[in-house]
Amino acid sequence: MNVGKKRHNVWLVLAALVVVVPFVPLVLWAFAGEWRFPELLPTEFSLRGWEEVFSGGNRVPEAVMNSLIIGAAATAASVAVGLPAGMAMGGYEFRFKGAVIFLILLPILVPPLASTMGIHLTFIRLGLSDTVFGVFLVHLIPTVPYTAIILTSVFADMTGEMEEAARSLGASPWQAFRHITLPQAVPGIAVAALFAFLVSWSQYILTVLIGGGSVITLPMLLFSAASGNDPVITSVLAILFALPALVVLVVALRFLKGDDESGVIGLGKPS
Repeated sequence: MNVGKKRHNVWLVLAALVVVVPFVPLVLWAFAGEWRFPELLPTEFSLRGWEEVFSGGNRVPEAVMNSLIIGAAATAASVAVGLPAGMAMGGYEFRFKGAVIFLILLPILVPPLASTMGIHLTFIRLGLSDTVFGVFLVHLIPTVPYTAIILTSVFADMTGEMEEAARSLGASPWQAFRHITLPQAVPGIAVAALFAFLVSWSQYILTVLIGGGSVITLPMLLFSAASGNDPVITSVLAILFALPALVVLVVALRFLKGDDESGVIGLGKPS
């Protein structure tokens, strides 16, 4: 094993520790039956928190399902919009390109509360307020810019030589895109989709304003539990909320490598 590979594995271990260590208190609280100061560990362990969270009298299953549906839909729509935008901005030079990039980033530069208040009034008139579809639409405000910028970086790293060679051999633009460009961009598209899902999954303010309390998602239940006085329930919900983030991290690490041939997000190409 070469030095570069060992160094890469060390960074992976350090990254894993940074992610895992903060979850140790959450896991202890989630299974704690009794834990009083100044004890370092719970004196009793219990499944009370998990039983209450997954009991039929709460809205956790509904919240998880809403979060998954909205997150998956927002991810698919963001990639569908961000892919052509990323190809145009990353693969071509044109006038006012900087202004176009600024406009794409504008929704995440403006405070979400200010922008969503105006959108809320429009959604009320259109009958989209307090609906899952309305929440899905408002989640596109932060997810599309992130997806477009990530894919812009992906396509900016592509030279286009293989596409030109395919075109010179008689391939149509669609065939060159399907068989040459798209396979090269798949790792970057996967990373952009993962980030889009994570951004949508974690939205709270946008969901509360547009959903109006009728559309319940997991972040809403987590914030509500955190304002209460039961750290056990809060810890269980926090673990459920963090699981997709951990999955995103594991999957993204498969693509975010310095020796990735696609050079995803400008992390470099092999020499």
